[in-house]
Amino acid sequence: MLKEFRDFAMKGNVLDLAVAVIIGAAFGAIVSSAVEDVIMPPIGLLVGGMDFSDLTLTIGEKPAAEAGLPPVPVTINYGIFINKLVNFLIIAFVLFMLVRSMSKLMKKKEAAPAAPPEPPADVKLLTEIRDLLRQNR
Repeated sequence: MLKEFRDFAMKGNVLDLAVAVIIGAAFGAIVSSAVEDVIMPPIGLLVGGMDFSDLTLTIGEKPAAEAGLPPVPVTINYGIFINKLVNFLIIAFVLFMLVRSMSKLMKKKEAAPAAPPEPPADVKLLTEIRDLLRQNR
């Protein structure tokens, strides 16, 4: 069973998938930083200097865990949702562009279909005989 597991884990597809997941996680962190630190601040400035991650809607309060503390507000954090949505759209667009460019590269690699191989001599002879018989009818 250990040998079977090792063989499974060492298959090319499993290793490729592991590398893709690790690179995807790193790419996700880069895009998250780009959205939160580069893209959203100017957008917030354009819409009046607001920080989208701070946008919340208070829907109620729950009692504090300890006596004497103020109640804890229950909020819907829609600003964080907006940030994550922009993050997703950027990742989806980048992946679309990547898949699109890879498809174009694959099409370029696919050369024009090769000419069919020349038929053997006996097939050529039989074809000539058939054509001659058709002409003599």
